Amino acid sequence: MYESDLALRLVPYVAGEQPKNVKLIKLNTNENPYPPSPRVAEAIAAVPADALRLYPDMDATPLCDAIARVNGVSPDMVFCGNGSDEVLAFAFAAFFAGKTLCAPDVTYSFYPVYADLFGVDYRTVPLKADFTVDVEGLMQGGPIALANPNAPTGMLLENGEVRRLAEHARANGAVLLVDEAYAAFAPHTAIDLLSEFDNVLITRTFSKSHQLAGMRVGYAIGSPRLISALKRIRDSFNSYPLDRLAQAAAEAAILDTAYTAETVRLVCEARDDCYNALMAAGIPVLKSATNFLFVKADPVDAAPVQQKLRDAGILVRHFKAERLKCWLRVTVGTKADMQVVTEKLLAFCKSV
Repeated sequence: MYESDLALRLVPYVAGEQPKNVKLIKLNTNENPYPPSPRVAEAIAAVPADALRLYPDMDATPLCDAIARVNGVSPDMVFCGNGSDEVLAFAFAAFFAGKTLCAPDVTYSFYPVYADLFGVDYRTVPLKADFTVDVEGLMQGGPIALANPNAPTGMLLENGEVRRLAEHARANGAVLLVDEAYAAFAPHTAIDLLSEFDNVLITRTFSKSHQLAGMRVGYAIGSPRLISALKRIRDSFNSYPLDRLAQAAAEAAILDTAYTAETVRLVCEARDDCYNALMAAGIPVLKSATNFLFVKADPVDAAPVQQKLRDAGILVRHFKAERLKCWLRVTVGTKADMQVVTEKLLAFCKSV
């Protein structure tokens, strides 16, 4: 046997399908339907080819400075990595290894994978019947991982409740990880908590709101102490997680705040139009603060509806877990795409 026991035991994260057929309306992996800021291409083109023979800035200093400026924090509170998935992995290693971590039972499915990889005792707390987070249930005495807005439900926990979790974690000498991958599409974030809580770590991505899923850029914002711990973990894996092109692209993207605001507005409008149409037809949809909708497509199993949509040229995500199998996660596309998608959902889904 060549493989380690760990390699044989791990159950890896399963990503959404990446089809070769580009004619499909691809709404299964929460990508942004719009191109990145025009400044991104300009920034990439401005990187001298000769510079690529040199290693990049390991701390992505200009990018961290830009993130800090846009978010109103100091640069020593920012950490960048190869997508928020890598940042999350480093956080699990830095703050949860050897500890008991609480998280909702329905959330980002990479969390239990990281827990298994880094020796975390991963305990889940069921969401309430309406798919809202059970805040009291999460307060069991240790660190907490919270995707807010949550995935795949899209629902947002109010800041007052996030504050309660932060207070509880701090009282127990633990970290509250707030995964804000979809924060740009939500009415509020946890960023203001950072001035009060040195145990809160917020993670974000450039994949959703800044249209850079193909560049793999993520970041964390937290106290300098937490950022220092992330850097120690990073430098035990790979000291250069972001290449020069990715750093330049992400810096240009985050500084073009007007472009981001406009594309976020377009996504939110298309999201809300689809939500309202489905709800008016009696098709249950959870109230979303993200760039996707969670639609109850069938009272028994939504897999046949997913297949009908695929046959119609629309790709969406279906989860096989018992509690989720009636639902489909539908990424929000362009307004034109969503008109087609809404029409098909109204035709294929069963109202209640």
